[in-house]
Amino acid sequence: MLERLQASKHIDQIFISDGSTLSLEKKIEGLVESSPIDFLKDHWGNNNKLIFIGSIGAVVRLISPFVRSKENDPAILVMDSKAKNVITLLGGHKQGGDRFARELAAAIAAEVICTSDSFTERRIPLDCFGEQWGWKRGGDNVDWRKLMIRQSKQQKNIVFQSKGSILWQKLKACSTFSFLEKNDPISFENIDLYIGQENTNLCSWHPPLIIIGIGCERNTSEKLIQRAIEDSFLKNGLSLLSICGLATIDKKNDEIGLLNLSKNNEWPIYFFSALELSQVKVPTPSNVVLNEMGTASVAEAAAILLGAKGGRLIQEKQIYSSNEDECGAVTIALVEISTPFAPHKGELHLIGSGPGDLEMLTSDSRRALTRCAAWIGYTPYLNYLDSIRRHDQVRIDSELTFEKDRCKYALDLAKEGVRVALISSGDSGIYGMAGLALELWLNETVQSRPLFQVHPGISSFQMAAAKLGAPFMHDFCSISLSDLLTPWHQIEKRIKSAAIGDFVIAIFNPKSIKRDWQLKKTVDLLLEFRKPGTPVAIARELGRPDESIEIHTLETLPFNKVDMLTILVIGNSQSVIKNNRFLTPRGYFSN
Repeated sequence: MLERLQASKHIDQIFISDGSTLSLEKKIEGLVESSPIDFLKDHWGNNNKLIFIGSIGAVVRLISPFVRSKENDPAILVMDSKAKNVITLLGGHKQGGDRFARELAAAIAAEVICTSDSFTERRIPLDCFGEQWGWKRGGDNVDWRKLMIRQSKQQKNIVFQSKGSILWQKLKACSTFSFLEKNDPISFENIDLYIGQENTNLCSWHPPLIIIGIGCERNTSEKLIQRAIEDSFLKNGLSLLSICGLATIDKKNDEIGLLNLSKNNEWPIYFFSALELSQVKVPTPSNVVLNEMGTASVAEAAAILLGAKGGRLIQEKQIYSSNEDECGAVTIALVEISTPFAPHKGELHLIGSGPGDLEMLTSDSRRALTRCAAWIGYTPYLNYLDSIRRHDQVRIDSELTFEKDRCKYALDLAKEGVRVALISSGDSGIYGMAGLALELWLNETVQSRPLFQVHPGISSFQMAAAKLGAPFMHDFCSISLSDLLTPWHQIEKRIKSAAIGDFVIAIFNPKSIKRDWQLKKTVDLLLEFRKPGTPVAIARELGRPDESIEIHTLETLPFNKVDMLTILVIGNSQSVIKNNRFLTPRGYFSN
């Protein structure tokens, strides 16, 4: 189990107490021996997630000397030796322990045990929910504790959100919140939670909305750049937690102070060429900068260019000179964008839900679903999965023929920094959303691409094969009869080639109300090369309550029993039906 978790990137390092290696059945690659005390001294920190295997009592006694505060302690998870339960012991909210426990449990088919109020009472965990939307948390820890206590007592919390996705507000778990509009006659002092880019003394979540354009002299110190940014934000009443990135000219891609600032603050930095920047209209161009850099503006042009059409210049360039303990000079411009931009935080997961039965959902897909804040898909596909959707996960329904809009919406959300699941039935990479989503993703600039991951699912033709027996034991292919995106003459060519090559064929999208002639034409083409008695299986609504499977032949196929919920399996010259089982022999007994 430990090796599997390491291979799947759920854990980075495996530690074992001194002397306990003797109890292992086999040696684990990369295993590190350490005393528990030394291990905790080295790894106790608020950015770590530590998983202990053993009894809770032993773990409590072990970590008790190290426990200080919920702000600084790491997330602590405990698993039993049989990996049947995953328990959050510390850091469930702020350190992401509850979320990690759910992902871990989904990956190993274990039970997750969390005892927090928001988990047991199915409430939105206000103090940590914003992370999965790509936001950063601000405000005093004392105020956050008061807010969470009010929430646990089911008292009304007043929320004002000026920017960022409001999809979460539609959840049933938000019924105890009062959402203010801009024109509501309630004073700002009465707000319990603020979501936006402004700097406040309230409990707050800050979406990534502010772009910092930077120009600087060679070898400008990191301290000066940091001071200039902080001063600019203070003057404009903005929170540093709302920064979505730095933008500058590519000639600064080796500027040490700038690179260190980006790394130390985890602010992504975007570089543009002089040619790109020179094409941007700016309010304060400079001939000096033009002669030096090949463009009349760096700070303003870079910020405006990164902000694209949705950006608004809220601070024209301001020059900051160095103090005694600094060196160089820096120019700062600020652009506010209307939609958050944090592709480095966003995730787009292409998930195949299988044929319909939850038992057919792979553990990899289940883990990805657990991780995502938003689920997007065609309504019937979302219905199959809704029983495992948590109270804090948003469901976004789409109609059948809006695939491109669905993919674009999912990608745009992920670019905001949101973790998004884009759901297909079966396998997302087989006539699903993966191809279209990948095309759109590849059309983005490299710096605008969120994480993109395809999670394999069980396709309907695989389930059909399992139900029928073994029809695909020899070479096979799949062909879709839908000519909405592929010209019929091309589909016809594929059918003939598959028939000539004696492939077993899985037919997807065989017939719809508007497409009622293609299947008959397909059968006619196959009969030119195959015997009339060639077996054909009609598998309909596999994995669903109305599942049905019938076996016919090319000659007797009842076209009226075929629709878009059907997959056909057409045998090759060797395929036979025996005892109601569909078999394509591999040839083991032919010699």
